[in-house]
Amino acid sequence: MPVLARRQARPQSWEPRPKPAVLTARSRSPRGGNVSRQPTSLLSRISQLPLWVIACLAFLPCALHTPGWADAAAPASSSSSSLLTVDGPIGPAYADYIERGIAQAAARGSRLLVLQIDTPGGLDTSMRLIVRAILAAPLPVACYVAPSGARAASAGTYILYACHIASMAPGTNIGAATPVQIGTGPDPPGSAPPGDASPGADKPDADKPAQEKQGQHSAMENKAINDAAAYLRGLAQLRGRNAVWAEAAVRQSVSLSAEDALAAKVVDIVARDVPALLAQAHGRTVSVRGQPWRLDSAGLVLAATPPDWRTRLLATITNPSVALILLSVGVYGLLFEFMSPGAVLPGVAGAICLLLGLYGLQLLPINYSGLALILFGLACMLAEAFLPSFGVIGFGGVIAFVIGALLLLDSEAPGFGLPLGLVAGIGFVAALLVVGTAQVALRTRRRPRPGALGALESGIGEMLSDAPGKDAREGWANVGGETWQVAAEAPLKRGERVRVLGRRGRVLLVAPLEQGSHPPANGH
Repeated sequence: MPVLARRQARPQSWEPRPKPAVLTARSRSPRGGNVSRQPTSLLSRISQLPLWVIACLAFLPCALHTPGWADAAAPASSSSSSLLTVDGPIGPAYADYIERGIAQAAARGSRLLVLQIDTPGGLDTSMRLIVRAILAAPLPVACYVAPSGARAASAGTYILYACHIASMAPGTNIGAATPVQIGTGPDPPGSAPPGDASPGADKPDADKPAQEKQGQHSAMENKAINDAAAYLRGLAQLRGRNAVWAEAAVRQSVSLSAEDALAAKVVDIVARDVPALLAQAHGRTVSVRGQPWRLDSAGLVLAATPPDWRTRLLATITNPSVALILLSVGVYGLLFEFMSPGAVLPGVAGAICLLLGLYGLQLLPINYSGLALILFGLACMLAEAFLPSFGVIGFGGVIAFVIGALLLLDSEAPGFGLPLGLVAGIGFVAALLVVGTAQVALRTRRRPRPGALGALESGIGEMLSDAPGKDAREGWANVGGETWQVAAEAPLKRGERVRVLGRRGRVLLVAPLEQGSHPPANGH
């Protein structure tokens, strides 16, 4: 232990070591000046945040990835079934919830996992994660669309087709599995599909650019639709369900009620509740990882596992609207902390909101150009407080923020859109804050500091530029650590030391130091 040996070899001294002098925002400099008047850089203000705050914020993303309840030891039970509930858009939160739920059910030795869903759809990436988890599950998974009035639309259709048992409650529906991407949507009223005859079909080459653009747009749509149709058709063939209707659900967005789905062999069971589902599933044989599995679901004990705090938190922050609000609140919290160092609470809350917003966005299929515009806009609005441009930088940031928010998402999946009203509202509030910041900067520039006039009178300064003299206001000087516009009767050179004779508005009347005299009577 060489380090320990060196420490022991040092002569011990009991004399107290002098503490280094630290000048805080309220302490005085050796010359008696107030340190708080000195300009503080942005980096120095960031460094004022407590280290424990920075450590906590750095640990926050790791906390959201801590091992879930699937890792905890659970008593094995051969006579139980697990119940997971999905109620809302399919996103990263529910993908994580279902993956952990399957692992927990396998660890508990459950005979069957029941996945009760009610969803309008969701993200393609999250849906495919769920489908892969179901296909690789070591136990049978029964999808149950419930309660009455629920639906398994869009992404929910794929999840239901992937499960070993597909069931629905009376009064539910399934279908409308056409993928929705940015730029897609219904044709405007009066428009005709590509290739159809229309009154403007005989127009000359003026319409060619529009037709080419529409053709490229249709090609991208067809590519996504063909991929989704093949994916759902493969799941139907794997589970022995109606592949023809599956392809129609993708290409034509058709839907079926529970009874019609049972008649069309889209689902296996129509049950009024989970116990009825377990009773009807008893004795059926399904394929689990390529091996036959005979279901023994009679008398199973139902163990429900509702979404925990982690799933609810992820579902909240992965909502694009919430993530955008968190970004805005986070930046403004940091802005208030930098403008008023020592408050701590706005800085801590702002940093937490900012990190949560960024974490939520990185889980979504976002357009990184839009995210870059948002961050650039927030940086411009933040810079407006430190580099006052009287609104120029700030309003540029507001414009960049709004444009970035409109371009942020690559998908228009149900539940993952950004309302225009929200974007407009955040932009309006940001514009008001920029106006307020500009007004404060303007008033601060016009208002002299308390006690500054007395220090300026008969003060000494240094010329920063040449001045032609003849009382022309074309020179600038550094007086009292500030830059002032100056006027003098005699020509002045850059670097020449001057004495302040008086003040006329925002212009200082100066003279060369060797020629300085008493201030004139009308100096103000």
